[in-house]
Amino acid sequence: QVQLGQSGGGMVQAGGSLRLSCAASGGTFSSYAMGWFRQALGKEREFVAADSRHDDNTYYADSVKGRFTISRDNAKNTVYLQMNSLKPEDTAVYYCAAVRAASCSGHGCFDDAARYDYWGQGTQVTVSS
Repeated sequence: QVQLGQSGGGMVQAGGSLRLSCAASGGTFSSYAMGWFRQALGKEREFVAADSRHDDNTYYADSVKGRFTISRDNAKNTVYLQMNSLKPEDTAVYYCAAVRAASCSGHGCFDDAARYDYWGQGTQVTVSS
C-alpha cells in the first residue's frame, strides 16, 4: 500500500510560480509512474502531467506544456510539479497519483485518472489576476 503526502500550493498572482511536492511511502517508489491531476470547482478532474518511469518519458496536457515541469527524486521518494507563468485558469485542487509503471504506457494511459492506483490528499492552488 502506497501513501502519498502532498505539500506546497497556496495563492499566487498571475505570472508567478509555485512548486508542489508529493512524497511517497509504503512502496517501491521507483516502480511507480507518477502523475499530477487537477480539479477546478464545478469541473471534472483533468490530467496535468506524468512521469512514466517505464519508458523514461514525461507527458503534459496541452494547457500546461512549456509552463509546468514534472520531475522526481527517487532518493527522496518524491515527485514535484514546478508551475511557472501561472494563469487564473490554473486555479484548482491539484492531486498527485501513482500507477504501477509496468501497467501503463503512452499518453492515453497516463492521462486516464482511472488507471491510477493511489492518490494524494490534494492541495489548493489559487492564481489571482
